[in-house]
Amino acid sequence: MGEATRMVSGSLKPIAASAWDEGCARHLLWRAGFGGTPGQVAYLAGLGAEGAVSALLDFEKTTGTPAEAPEGFDDSIMAPPTESQRKEVQRARRARDEDALARVRLLRQQKEQADRKQMSQLQRWWLKRLIESPRPMEEKLAIFWHGHFATSYRTIENSSHMFMQNQLFRRHAAGNFGELLHAVVRDPAMIGYLDNNESRKGKPNENLARELMELFSLGEGNYSEQDIREGARALTGYSFEHNSFVFRKEWHDEGTKQVLGRNGVQDGEGFVNAILAKREAAEFITMKLYRHLVNDLPTEGEARRVVIGVVRQLASTLAAARYELKPMLRRLLLSEHFYDRANRLNRIKSPVELVVGIVRSLGTPVRDLGVLNDGLDLMGQSLFYPPSVKGWEGGRSWINTSTFFVRQNIANFLLTGKTPGGYDALAEKERYDFRPMVAEAKKRLGGAELDAAGVARCLIEFCLGRSVEEEKERAIAEYLGSFGALDETGVARTLALICATAEYQLC
Repeated sequence: MGEATRMVSGSLKPIAASAWDEGCARHLLWRAGFGGTPGQVAYLAGLGAEGAVSALLDFEKTTGTPAEAPEGFDDSIMAPPTESQRKEVQRARRARDEDALARVRLLRQQKEQADRKQMSQLQRWWLKRLIESPRPMEEKLAIFWHGHFATSYRTIENSSHMFMQNQLFRRHAAGNFGELLHAVVRDPAMIGYLDNNESRKGKPNENLARELMELFSLGEGNYSEQDIREGARALTGYSFEHNSFVFRKEWHDEGTKQVLGRNGVQDGEGFVNAILAKREAAEFITMKLYRHLVNDLPTEGEARRVVIGVVRQLASTLAAARYELKPMLRRLLLSEHFYDRANRLNRIKSPVELVVGIVRSLGTPVRDLGVLNDGLDLMGQSLFYPPSVKGWEGGRSWINTSTFFVRQNIANFLLTGKTPGGYDALAEKERYDFRPMVAEAKKRLGGAELDAAGVARCLIEFCLGRSVEEEKERAIAEYLGSFGALDETGVARTLALICATAEYQLC
């Protein structure tokens, strides 16, 4: 572990006005959003720390993209059969009418196929939102909750349920964690994913109760197997009908339960309240958010002690605010700790951060959302398809020989339109506008004559947030100079080269 990491500041005091600069604004934009253009970075820098944090965190004050479903979205594709349809199937079975039963199976297959197609449309819809939303922190937190309360369409096979859950995460993005936890146990996607829709008195299913404590709120070691059994009893009867939560009273175990030391728990609401009464819940969710926005927990030494101390202080803020997230997030995003050099430029960008960040910070054409979604899948982060209930592991798991190659190809595609098999069909029409980046370089060079070396240095510093070794900078400058002019081709390909570096994978 490096010296800079060992000496990380543990101060949650607001960053001093004298320390706030464009580097801080850039850091904030990447961690609380998906990066930004040079102009956006400069704008946030001019607001000062409090103004910049408020601009991102108080996103409800910003006119945003409506969160309605994609045009033509059908929330009834996977609706259960009507009573008359069920009776028709029963008659066909009694009569052994194979033709009628075959028609039923074909209809079911057609519905499933239509729903899978709609799910693909929903993936593109969310990626478009991530790219275009004027409220980037809202979407950054929606991504966090999607990975935290991980539910996959692969198991659910109901695009309407996945969309409803996505809207739930957006509504509660920076709201009250307690309210979100209460909503999750009534969410059809989660209930179906963890098999609670058939949990009933005498045969409680323990999946939701276990993951509710282990992965969603408390963490291992902070509950017992008895708590799981009692919690599962509390959740019996929590089910859904089509797109709505249903409490099946006849399935519910009405006996009192003792969960996490709390007597008299009756149902899922009481179970969640018992969880929220534990100090560990505030610390657990604070640590998860810390890892998403700041850094991983150091494995050992003084740095680990410092970070644990920071998280505990932030958890106290969360607990004092009765699980309102904003006071804790605001304290974190304004703190000296958040902007400490040890917490900058060392977190591996997730595939979503990489793709969305290239478009939002470099102003590239979006080109083809289908290609971008395929790229996300190849890089290991397909929207609405977390690999398991644990969500995405993140960190170093994002990078291997295969995914690094895809990362380079995606950057090249967005900047030039080039694919491994040729060029995008619209590459000639959707050309990268290099002029804003050159204008920014000219401004930073103070009006000096533009040359390849100066422009390359500006592009490097903006894209990477740092300088690089002299040899690497010289090689990039020589590459830019080889095009003979500062035009679209030279600037776009040079940016693609910078985006292919190891340093660009970090934010």
